[in-house]
Amino acid sequence: MPIVQQPIGVFDSGIGGLSVLQALRAELPHEHFVYLADTAHAPYGERSAEFVAERSYAIAAHLVAQHGIKALVVACNTATAAAIHEIRARYPQLPLVGVEPALKPAVALSRTGRIGVIGTRGTLNSAKFGKLLISLQGQAQFIVQPCDGLAHAIERSTALDLSRPEFATEIRAICAGYTSIMGRFGIQSGEIDTLVLGCTHYVFAQNELRDLLGPDIRLIATGEPVARQTRRLLHTAAALTANQPDGTAASAERLPLLLTTGLLTPLQTAAARWLQLPQECCSTALVAA
Repeated sequence: MPIVQQPIGVFDSGIGGLSVLQALRAELPHEHFVYLADTAHAPYGERSAEFVAERSYAIAAHLVAQHGIKALVVACNTATAAAIHEIRARYPQLPLVGVEPALKPAVALSRTGRIGVIGTRGTLNSAKFGKLLISLQGQAQFIVQPCDGLAHAIERSTALDLSRPEFATEIRAICAGYTSIMGRFGIQSGEIDTLVLGCTHYVFAQNELRDLLGPDIRLIATGEPVARQTRRLLHTAAALTANQPDGTAASAERLPLLLTTGLLTPLQTAAARWLQLPQECCSTALVAA
């Protein structure tokens, strides 16, 4: 198969990376995507770095061997921090994009210079995130808050029944608890005016966060920058579907293949709710350790 026709692989510990897939499909509508949710082991953020790394290596190997991917997007902050350097070393010819909390865009947007960052403990305690913070020292004040349980609550709400109000109430309560610890949000001097969503799952709690913090607070996610970087890397590698060497037109939009190592119904529910995709896009996958 010509490289331009090969799919782009995307993976996360669960359904959070669908927020990145959504941005990728908007930026690259003619590409084919294979998304793998390691739901059987979600969320990664509260597991050891060694465990997350081993799962990440196994998933990358599966996507390369079974689906012949032409690029890989690690749509998980925790997996990026734990494994992206080793994945790059194992597949040096494979265009590879990871995610990290969008601190640099937040610095550019913040007017008060006080920026909140929420994420999993695994991401925020990682050496990679520590280096990112140091690189921006003096440019803003960052209030960093691990949100234990939030990604799991979002996963659980999808797995059981999104329509049940108690799940929205639980997610709102978790968000309220952590944001209250961080300090005062607002647009006045000394207030936090920008909140970085340092976990791809948290995009699916935007409504609750917006209700709690008000319309003036900027919420910064990573999907769109990741999608733009993926386009740049594919263009450099002459691997964009739109850049077929024979000059033929790009193919029509293709539905992605969504895979899960866990129960199928939660992925089908999340895909329908957030990406408006049919159940037929979803299948189970066995990824050996």
